[in-house]
Amino acid sequence: MISVAEALAQLFALVEEVDSEIVPLRNAAGRVLARDAVAARTQPPFAASAMDGYALRASEVEPDAMFKVIGEAAAGHAFDGPVGPGQCTRIFTGAPVPEGADQVVLQEDVTRRGDLITLGHRVEAKSNIRPAGGDFKAGDTLKAPRVLSPSDIALLASMNIAEVPVARAPTVAIVATGDELVAPGEDPGPDQIIASNSYGLAALLEKHGAHCRLLPIARDTEESLTAVLELASTADLIITIGGASVGDHDLVAPVAEKMGMERAFYKVAMRPGKPLMAGRLGTSALVGLPGNPVSAMVCGTIFVVPLLRAMLGLGRAAATRGQLPLAQALPSNGPREHYMRACRTAEGLVAFDRQDSSLLSILSNADALLVRPPHAPAAPIGTLVDYIDL
Repeated sequence: MISVAEALAQLFALVEEVDSEIVPLRNAAGRVLARDAVAARTQPPFAASAMDGYALRASEVEPDAMFKVIGEAAAGHAFDGPVGPGQCTRIFTGAPVPEGADQVVLQEDVTRRGDLITLGHRVEAKSNIRPAGGDFKAGDTLKAPRVLSPSDIALLASMNIAEVPVARAPTVAIVATGDELVAPGEDPGPDQIIASNSYGLAALLEKHGAHCRLLPIARDTEESLTAVLELASTADLIITIGGASVGDHDLVAPVAEKMGMERAFYKVAMRPGKPLMAGRLGTSALVGLPGNPVSAMVCGTIFVVPLLRAMLGLGRAAATRGQLPLAQALPSNGPREHYMRACRTAEGLVAFDRQDSSLLSILSNADALLVRPPHAPAAPIGTLVDYIDL
């Protein structure tokens, strides 16, 4: 068996970054920016009023000062002309500040009678003007790579960018294996169960930028598994679920190797998830996940999501870890790294008592994987431990 870190390093060696494509801005949210985006304009493109009020010369502001209103400026409608001594313009938020004016006095600080205004006694010294280029200037960049957030989309729109270069979504073919499986909605026989892993993994990987294809369930025959793997041959990444161990019905490794797979490793010193396999099949990387539901989902989080991020150009790094104190004591750990389903509480992390790798209900209620190193000693309440967000 190899360590989790060694397995992840070998997985990274199996993949390359995907190419990029251009998509409309409307479709770019959640995608990975592939190249720096360059602002096509300055924002704001002119000095703009930050408040409703009156634009005038700051040097003339004093209590009871009077000014003549010579016009009005509104958003999208600038005042055409300069503001001279003793003059002002009515101005609204977002409007261009007229030439000659360098302060906007709030309308609350002004008394108006006809075309004359009188300043009050507590006029604030703030200019209430947003300078041209105060947000960004033409030529400024939004750096790649990054997963584009809603705020990034708003920024790109403001930069006048209508089409965005993004990393192509890696195609992931997901192959569930086993005579015991039927698809959700079908009627299972007395010896069958519902295929849950492929649906959970597809949801996980699509959340992180993949385009997933759920292929037909491969039965426990060489012919069936060969046929389904041939359907997967155009994918960037092939994920098989189950059949990766060494039992009489575990056919993934021998069938894939017969089809030309170059195996990178088999078995990882972790729980859940020891019977993990990886290699390269044609132009595709192949990861063989364990069949137990929790094992498959944990391995998806620990291995496949970082692999996707590497393919998307987001770096080659393990899943991000945080630290919290234990709110409940833990016994010593065995020789394998243990990823325990846990919940964050106000007091710290609490691991579920039941950690069997078949219990999806426990995984559904967990919001963290508590990570215990190999041979970790018993840990009392308050011990700082690593965790990974779920």
